[in-house]
Amino acid sequence: MKPPPPATSNPNKAVTPKALREQYESGATVDELVAASGLSYGTVLNRLRDAGTVMRTSWQTRRMRQDPHARQRLAAHLRTLYEQHGATLTELAAGAGETRRAARRLLIEAGGTVRTTQQTVRMRAAARAAERHKLALSLRTRYEAGASVPELVQECNYSAATVYRLLHQAGTPMRPQHHHCPTRREGEGP
Repeated sequence: MKPPPPATSNPNKAVTPKALREQYESGATVDELVAASGLSYGTVLNRLRDAGTVMRTSWQTRRMRQDPHARQRLAAHLRTLYEQHGATLTELAAGAGETRRAARRLLIEAGGTVRTTQQTVRMRAAARAAERHKLALSLRTRYEAGASVPELVQECNYSAATVYRLLHQAGTPMRPQHHHCPTRREGEGP
């Protein structure tokens, strides 16, 4: 289903770059803008570029027309993944079935700002540190409720050294260690 070409009520009225951009971004093609405005193909392209329009390929136009809001929803979803979950452009592209360049374009269309590699590294390191701190507090709570270190090791699937390190990072007051050796009977020597 093709959307109707943009209508211009007065052929003498100048078609602004902003108006052309709005029509283009709502799904009109350059050919439809040329037919509706009476401007030449090159003039329409120049005005679209002057307005900062991100141009699309013919297959992107076809895809957009299949579901006009699908592109907006995809762009908004990619922005959420990028900003709130720290996804990279490569991960966005893989998840959306797009190229990195297309994922970047969608991110920008949704109002997102592209991070540098260093910003992504710092963001992910901070997220890992927050998760580790959360785990340390959880282990502390269970330890203070009476769970032993071997039980915690079994529950969280970490080594005993890691569990001890996390407990110390959480500031856990440790119980005295018990040596689990067989009890000696009176009169028996060492």
